[in-house]
Amino acid sequence: MFQKLRNWRISRIVAKHPIPEPLWRAALARCAPARRLGASDQAALRVLATLFLREKSIEPVQGLTLDDGDCVLLATHACVPILKLGMDWFDGWHSVIVYPDAFVPRRTRTDEAGVVHESSDAMAGEAWGRGPVILSWNDVLAAGQRPGHNVVIHEMAHKLDLQNGAANGFPPLHRRMDQRVWTRVLSGAWERLRREHHQGVPIPIDPYGLENPAEFFAVVSEQFFEAPAALREHLPEVYRQLALFYRQHPY
Repeated sequence: MFQKLRNWRISRIVAKHPIPEPLWRAALARCAPARRLGASDQAALRVLATLFLREKSIEPVQGLTLDDGDCVLLATHACVPILKLGMDWFDGWHSVIVYPDAFVPRRTRTDEAGVVHESSDAMAGEAWGRGPVILSWNDVLAAGQRPGHNVVIHEMAHKLDLQNGAANGFPPLHRRMDQRVWTRVLSGAWERLRREHHQGVPIPIDPYGLENPAEFFAVVSEQFFEAPAALREHLPEVYRQLALFYRQHPY
């Protein structure tokens, strides 16, 4: 009964608030991971993007204006990772705050000696535990311009990771996935790439992924969807684990 009511609700939302065909076609043209999907998966993604636009509040700030097409594009990027997972994986948060460009969150921390340090690094995106996703619109528009980069997918990967309560590179795995294999593969790849990068060896991912296991998961997730062939070539075991988690094979 619950599933029938849920399907009825989804059908009602899609019928009442459809994404216009021109806006959907424009979003596909600007989102390579979505464009590569087959027709049935594109239709499923369109439903998810419709739900995303109804359930999440997209809030431009600092004078930025986003039109309907911009919002459809953002929702399309955001829903690529949950194509085979479903909207439930985005439960617990409600808003996407969008800055015109890189933003500078002001944070302070106190070290062991009691000295207060203030951070002022410019950021392209951020995901809070039970709070919003924050994005730079210029970086959203730059998705795919550098191989493997997509700030929206990056931050949504953090949101999936946070479903376990902490961003640690260990999202809730599916029943038939082996936690020990996940840990061995992703931790092993992260540690090996850190050593190679320290030794000056070129690595096949954005070095930002070496910051910590959470960033590694988000960075390889970006590459999984934006440059799957390269990820599968250079980190085949990581690709395999992500394919099991996302239940997709983009390459």
